[in-house]
Amino acid sequence: MQSLFEPEARAAIMQRLAALSPGAARQWGKMTAAQMLAHCSNALETGTGDRPLKQKLIGKILGPFVRGSLLGDKPFPKDSPTDPSFIVRDERDFAREKERLTGLVRRFAEAGSAQAEKHAHAFLGRLSGDEWGVMMFKHVDHHLRQFGA
Repeated sequence: MQSLFEPEARAAIMQRLAALSPGAARQWGKMTAAQMLAHCSNALETGTGDRPLKQKLIGKILGPFVRGSLLGDKPFPKDSPTDPSFIVRDERDFAREKERLTGLVRRFAEAGSAQAEKHAHAFLGRLSGDEWGVMMFKHVDHHLRQFGA
């Protein structure tokens, strides 16, 4: 499975981010491209430690049953459920959010897997550094596919 800690996978994500335009049409969901970028940044901030979260009760109950599918080879399905704390409802500046996400992807990767594993995932709880890399790759990939990038 690809990971944001792998230089080739990260470069591909960065290239897709660079190609994303403010007017990109979503293929599913409700967010604008700018809101999607903000949403991805908010989620990635849990992996950098900028947005520390504790595992939610629902994750403690259901996490063990879905962990394998979330971290497996298959991409996230369209209209996957979203943690309410990561929903972005207000309008965002596309250029600012694109720059923010690009910087977070770099910072997450540069900090490395040992740093990522110090932080809890809001649904799955403790993840290894490698699992964080996979999860964040899959999440950003999912949303770039949502906008055809």
